[in-house]
Amino acid sequence: MKSSSNHPGSNVESNISRSRVELPRCLAGLLAASLAVSHAGAQVTTPAPAGSTQAPAAQPSTSGQVPAAQPGKSAQAPGPQPAKAAQSAAATTARKAPAPSKPGGQPSHYLPSRFAGRAGSYYRLVWGIESLSVKTVESGEVIRFTYRVLDPGKAKALNDKKNEPTLIDPQAGVSLVVPQMEKIGQLRQTAPPEAGKSYWMAFSNKGRMVKRGDRVEVVIGPFRAENLVVD
Repeated sequence: MKSSSNHPGSNVESNISRSRVELPRCLAGLLAASLAVSHAGAQVTTPAPAGSTQAPAAQPSTSGQVPAAQPGKSAQAPGPQPAKAAQSAAATTARKAPAPSKPGGQPSHYLPSRFAGRAGSYYRLVWGIESLSVKTVESGEVIRFTYRVLDPGKAKALNDKKNEPTLIDPQAGVSLVVPQMEKIGQLRQTAPPEAGKSYWMAFSNKGRMVKRGDRVEVVIGPFRAENLVVD
């Protein structure tokens, strides 16, 4: 009869018992080695270079997403309101507008329309003339009176030789006449008037008593024109 140690079942039981004893020892050794490695890694640190300062790393957002802009808010400043813009433009225009010019110390003798209205209608309807003008010529030594004929019948008196022309300056206190020239006669046109033509006569202004800007009167027989400004 053979010994029991050579029985196959006894060998299996022996191996199982040995494994049960050695397994806890192996686990304990692995756990101790793991703890030692972790402790050594925690103590090892990399020294920072002298004089250098490192900024702390930015912490990532917990959500991992960039916060979206809130509705109703804009990155740019809002533009001006229409009403405010209109008021600003009006104020700018008012500041840029030129100030009205102040009148001079002396009133001007020159009028933009001397024979407009009643005066112009009077000369056209009664005497058949228009465009009356009084100007200084020959350096002020002569005053020339001109007019344009509309109705030859009504303007006949102005060209009549029998009617002696006179220019009166109340401001200067003088009365000028048309001079008589040798070989020429009076310095005036005496031909029968024609519609659409202009006629003239010249008054002697020796001493230059009548000056530009004076208001004068021209009398030719029954014809009389008042408040004429000398140019």
